[in-house]
Amino acid sequence: MIDISARALDKLRTILAQENDSTLCFRISVSGGGCSGFEYGFSLDQRQDDDFVLEHGISILVDSMSMQYLQGAQIDYQESLMGSHFTVKNPNATATCGCGSSFAA
Repeated sequence: MIDISARALDKLRTILAQENDSTLCFRISVSGGGCSGFEYGFSLDQRQDDDFVLEHGISILVDSMSMQYLQGAQIDYQESLMGSHFTVKNPNATATCGCGSSFAA
């Protein structure tokens, strides 16, 4: 399905612990927009009926529409002098923008 790196999982555990709300999960989504056609979204959210739930010691949510674009993707977390952010390596992307936050499928 979707591969989540240990580094990304560690960061997600930290974020969720700071929220101190056991009903929140981490959501990965795809929506129309961005310079390449689709863009990735990362948020804290509550589970919806049509969500896929990936269990990694924490619950990661992906809605059914987004899952079709994220099959086989790898999620990582990068820290550098330029900032920190989640990254997506997506085998379904036919093109990506320079910043890596949007893609075409």
